[in-house]
Amino acid sequence: MNGRVLRSAAFAALLALGAPSDARGESDLRVGAAAVEFVADDSMPIAGSILPGEATGQEGKLRAVAVVLEKPGSGKLAIVACDLLMITRDLLDPVVQQIEAATGIPGARVLINCTHTHHAPSTVRVHGYDRVPAFCEEVQRKIVQAVKDANANLSKEGCEFLFHLGREETVDMNSRLMLGDGTIFWTGERGDVVRPTGPFDPELPVLAFRDSGQRLRALLFNHSTHTIGVRSGGRRSPSFYGLAAQELEAELGGITSFLEGASGSTHNLSGAVPVPVAIERMKEAVRAALAQAQPRAVAQLAALKRPFTVKVRHFDEAKEAAAVAAYCEKRMAPRAASTIEVFQKMRAELAPQQGQERTTWLQVVRIGDVALVGVPAEFFTKLGIDIKNRSPFRHTYIAELANDWIGYVPDQDAFKLGGYQVWTGFHSYCEPGTGERIVDEIVAMLHEIR
Repeated sequence: MNGRVLRSAAFAALLALGAPSDARGESDLRVGAAAVEFVADDSMPIAGSILPGEATGQEGKLRAVAVVLEKPGSGKLAIVACDLLMITRDLLDPVVQQIEAATGIPGARVLINCTHTHHAPSTVRVHGYDRVPAFCEEVQRKIVQAVKDANANLSKEGCEFLFHLGREETVDMNSRLMLGDGTIFWTGERGDVVRPTGPFDPELPVLAFRDSGQRLRALLFNHSTHTIGVRSGGRRSPSFYGLAAQELEAELGGITSFLEGASGSTHNLSGAVPVPVAIERMKEAVRAALAQAQPRAVAQLAALKRPFTVKVRHFDEAKEAAAVAAYCEKRMAPRAASTIEVFQKMRAELAPQQGQERTTWLQVVRIGDVALVGVPAEFFTKLGIDIKNRSPFRHTYIAELANDWIGYVPDQDAFKLGGYQVWTGFHSYCEPGTGERIVDEIVAMLHEIR
């Protein structure tokens, strides 16, 4: 008998055994889940690079995956994961309003997270390309449909909530590497690496919901690295996390969703772990966590969503131009000129906007004693760990790129070090200190919801 069969048999045995009666009790938590596919075609530019990408064909599905929870006296929550790079609130706010009108789930209780796949058509204006309007409309429709479908198939009976905190520490690393000349690695040549400049987060929380017949209805897992990499080059793809989720779904039978963690500073650098290997490692880690998951009481469902103001930073054009040019010309010569031009154009457009205020969303969600935090950015891992360490909930996990996108949000030390993630552009425009302010506000919200 091979390892996979043994694991599947062990998981089946775990489900058959059920939970001790005192832990399980009579649950009144109802759960619904649904996945709806985004339809795309080869004409649509792919987001995720400095210039628009091309794709021929597709592997896996690009999806909106919705999980709706309901508890008497606590109302409903909706958690949605979308296989997109990111998407802004001007497109998502109307979606949330439609969801509320169609299902009665308050907008403050709807969390919409992007998985950050770099292999889907563009839903943002960033670097050298714009949104694909037809795909944006498709995404809006399908998010609403996914939540409506999940709400419509809420379980008639109570479901059990199971949780375990697993780990996977081999598919990612802190990717802001100090180089020999004092710059921070982004892409290109890196033979003079000195050291990482920040942490990575291996935590892998797994949240599972099973019905009275011990059938898995929904599974969510969360991990923190950039979602880059396809099995077959040049294709649209949910990338390794999404492919792992879809394969687990086929194996386990319940709708499976991936929530992207705080990964603004974490990558699988240059495919150090090949995509097929990364998929298998993620599946193995999720299976292992699921096999150890224990029932947890859900005394309460709750959520807070609040506006938060950020400012477009003031910047020195000469210094910005010099930093971009020096790195690109030394590390990525074949693409240097086109990359420098893209950043120059972004700064030119942002220059008259310096000091402007923009409003985004912060959100916290409570499922019993587990808290999920929605931040609207490519959030640096150090900041995500800070929220976890300061949270009043033992189990607190970050869903980045939630409800909006305001670019990279680095910590103060990262701003001092420089590098691509802090070069001014559409991808990074918030003033230094924004990340620390977000952390403080989120921690306050967590205490309030506690």
